[in-house]
Amino acid sequence: MKQYIIRRILISLVVLFGVSFILYAIIHFMPGDFVTTITSGNPSITAEMKEKLKELYGVDKGLIEGYVSWAKAALHGDFGTSFVFKEPVVDIIKDKMWVSFWLSFIAFAIQLAIAIPLGVIAARKQYSKIDYGIVALALAGISLPSFFFAAVLQKIFAMDLGILPLQGMVTARKNLQGFPLILDMAKHFILPITVFVVTGMGAWLRYTRNNMLEVLNADYVRTARAKGVPERVVIGKHAFRNTLIPIVTMIGGSLPSLFAGAIITEGLFSIDGLGNVALKAVNQGDIPFLMGYFMFLAVLTLIGTLISDILYAVVDPRVKYN
Repeated sequence: MKQYIIRRILISLVVLFGVSFILYAIIHFMPGDFVTTITSGNPSITAEMKEKLKELYGVDKGLIEGYVSWAKAALHGDFGTSFVFKEPVVDIIKDKMWVSFWLSFIAFAIQLAIAIPLGVIAARKQYSKIDYGIVALALAGISLPSFFFAAVLQKIFAMDLGILPLQGMVTARKNLQGFPLILDMAKHFILPITVFVVTGMGAWLRYTRNNMLEVLNADYVRTARAKGVPERVVIGKHAFRNTLIPIVTMIGGSLPSLFAGAIITEGLFSIDGLGNVALKAVNQGDIPFLMGYFMFLAVLTLIGTLISDILYAVVDPRVKYN
């Protein structure tokens, strides 16, 4: 196991190098840049002044020269200073990612707590009314646009009933601290978490149901039933444990999304998370922040994949790493 982890880490470093260059090339060739964005519509800015500003912000360099300069600094932990927010990129990510994480993590935990049991129930009662109802619920969640559902929730619960906040993370003009502050933030998070859960639960539910059906039709499950093994043991010990193997893969792959933030939902509810900040950076061509942000997600993706591989051995003892 130790050799496997070391080998995967070394491969991940090579992958990160390739990913960083591709990302830099994509961002470098994006239409428009930060200087063009901030000077557009200002006739007093001359072409010479624009060139000096590009030199000041470091966006005048070619692809290779710019990447080498960025990579040297990144190897020392310096991802530069954000053009838009005027702060070190690392500090912005550290400050904003936990808002996105707790928002996404709570929603993610609720999704799994609802979707996995419902998926198992639907598989056990295939082609029944319960199965059709659960599948319809899953399809509705998958098909529901997050921006539309968020607007509906805001209209009903915030504007019409007035029982939940419309936007933001805390109530304005209230200097709350301690537990009252936590309760106030929890109240503000109810609607965005509901959007996350309803629109994201369907995919997990269908995935669990489909994998459970495949396992229930396997020979060893039929053999266990033929031997008179109680149904709860067949489902809980044999079928469900094998269903967890592909689910673990998806859970590991979901790690980046917990920190990345949801651009649409965070924007609609004015949540000051990483997704909302990334949207502003994209709109203004903030190269340092975008590079730091995407590399952060790339590292999390590789870590999530490694965690998934390791967890295989936990859910399936037959898996061995040499």
